[in-house]
Amino acid sequence: MAHSVTLITGDGTGPDLAEAARRCIDATGVQIEWDVQEAGIDVMERTGTPLPESVMQSVRRTHCALKAPITTPVGTGFRSINVFLRQALGLYACIRPCKTYPGVRSFITDAPVDLVIVRENTEDLYAGVEFERGKEETAELIDVVNRLSPDRRIKTHQRETGVSIKPISVSGCERIARCAFDYARVNRRRKVTCVHKANIMKFTDGLWLEVARRVARDYPDIEFEDRIIDNMCMQLVQKPHQYDVLVLTNLYGDIVSDLAAGLVGGLGVAPGANIGPEGAVFEATHGSAPKYKGLNKVNPTAVILSGMLMLRHLGETEAAERLEGAVAGVIAEGKYVTYDLKPRRDDPTAVGTREMAEAICARLLR
Repeated sequence: MAHSVTLITGDGTGPDLAEAARRCIDATGVQIEWDVQEAGIDVMERTGTPLPESVMQSVRRTHCALKAPITTPVGTGFRSINVFLRQALGLYACIRPCKTYPGVRSFITDAPVDLVIVRENTEDLYAGVEFERGKEETAELIDVVNRLSPDRRIKTHQRETGVSIKPISVSGCERIARCAFDYARVNRRRKVTCVHKANIMKFTDGLWLEVARRVARDYPDIEFEDRIIDNMCMQLVQKPHQYDVLVLTNLYGDIVSDLAAGLVGGLGVAPGANIGPEGAVFEATHGSAPKYKGLNKVNPTAVILSGMLMLRHLGETEAAERLEGAVAGVIAEGKYVTYDLKPRRDDPTAVGTREMAEAICARLLR
């Protein structure tokens, strides 16, 4: 049976990475009907929007997408396409495995790291409830806050203050907590750690922790603990092997997933999945690296491994395992890998994006 999948080619290095991942997934023998869609800065220059409606229509039809990286300008311009897709499609859970692969440089050498970050995707400070400095509506909001809670005033002047609101709901907490425990149970993981700052943010992170503790009682076979976010970051650097599945709010999950990726060698080997009741979008954790656009240089591993997660989601478990094994084998051999996977980044034997994908395909087809 063929699976219908939307392939969002992205911008910057995205098109090269999308093609590499597509070739490797096709080499597994799984039948995919690809609906190729463009999004990002290049499309915005032509159409006036970075996310044409045709992309959304395609994902709503296929219920499954593999997305290459898309650039998000810092501080100005359109909001993140990634955030918009997650909110518009109800992709409330972001799952980011961070796993040691032999051959990838890492400062953690005493034992392999194998963590899974489960991040809530739609609430928290990334919900986009922001009020711009100097706007009348921002001043009105500050006035309301100061009247309602005089003991917790916004003390800076209205004209110089921007405001973001951090919504956390019982239903949002419960579904992501259950997602983390269900993932742990299905994948035979031993422990879920809830990460928070409930000691300070008692009515948001406090609610998050309260609900997680209640959900944990329904999973007596899975160990449960909680950690304060700053302490969690320190412990991940010092003793990452003590942790297994981490469940985090949106902002903390974004930051900690990059930290965990750093433990295993960087964003180049960090895949991701965004899951919701109506579908899923799979994407690398890293960005679009526009300075390398069209140079056939960047590491395709994270996008290919995101395709591996997609195959698992589609029920193609055996093909997913073969694809991950082929990626791991090529990296361990160290011959046909990109510059960042070589012992020295200036190694003249480094290959390009296409050549590494070809080596993975060749290993799959043996």
